[in-house]
Amino acid sequence: MDFIDLFAGIGGIRLPYDELGHHCVFSSEWDKAAADTYEANFGERPQGDITKIKAEDIPPHQLLLAGFPCQAFSIMGKREGFADTRGTMFFEIERILQYHHPAVIMLENVKQLVSHDHGNTFKVIIEKLKALGYHLKWKVLNALDFGVPQKRERVIIVGFLSQARQEAFNFDFPIVPYNLKDILEPDGDIDASYYASEHILNKRREKTVGKDVFYPSVWHENKAGDISLHPYACALRTGASYNYQLINGVRRPTSRELLRFQGFPDSYKIVVSHQEIRRQTGNSVAVPMIRAIATEITNIVNNID
Repeated sequence: MDFIDLFAGIGGIRLPYDELGHHCVFSSEWDKAAADTYEANFGERPQGDITKIKAEDIPPHQLLLAGFPCQAFSIMGKREGFADTRGTMFFEIERILQYHHPAVIMLENVKQLVSHDHGNTFKVIIEKLKALGYHLKWKVLNALDFGVPQKRERVIIVGFLSQARQEAFNFDFPIVPYNLKDILEPDGDIDASYYASEHILNKRREKTVGKDVFYPSVWHENKAGDISLHPYACALRTGASYNYQLINGVRRPTSRELLRFQGFPDSYKIVVSHQEIRRQTGNSVAVPMIRAIATEITNIVNNID
């Protein structure tokens, strides 16, 4: 299928669809640094601000993909929803759907979207998609279940113009085990700049006295300053403290490890600073989770009219 990639970020949603033989005919991403990473890995630069692009200037397509901005609904943001400009980006999707009416849609956002404003925000989104003729299924999925050591829960909305395709679609994917050790770089390869200061290390040690310490592990500091140890990372977040997650309690994840936490292949090119990679991976998706959905959609489209 020809598809469009809206709010494309660094291409985490696009990647599995490319692998499955679908063809991207249009992409949009307003952030320059994210567009730099996208261009380095896909050989084309996304167009800019989608609010300034006319629907008729977007090529025909059968599949619309959009991980629309989540900050307006995120636990790390103020959760202002549609009152936040970023929250209104859904209506850009609606505008494009009204004009092109692609056969299939896949939308991704933070799980808080479902409960925002007592469920009213999500209700508006679902009702508007149904009014456009889409038969929908949605579910909150966790990246941990798809083989990556990161607890990252996201709501996925899949819609088909064909009711038969919607009825055939299934979110019940097999659970794939994860292993933190598989994504960590050798200690000898880690630059000294990734290690926390002695002051930070001492504070972490004080807060883990009496706790079951194990390795490898990710030491996570919550908003209250409490430390918990996990065999996975808690959700990568753009606006979080630089030291909120430490590998084995001593160092920050490298750029490559951050990409691996999201399931990007090691062939993925890094062309921006580590600070940008932190931000970009915090805004991205777990690629294996999207791959499972893309595979299910592809099988249904290939077998059901």
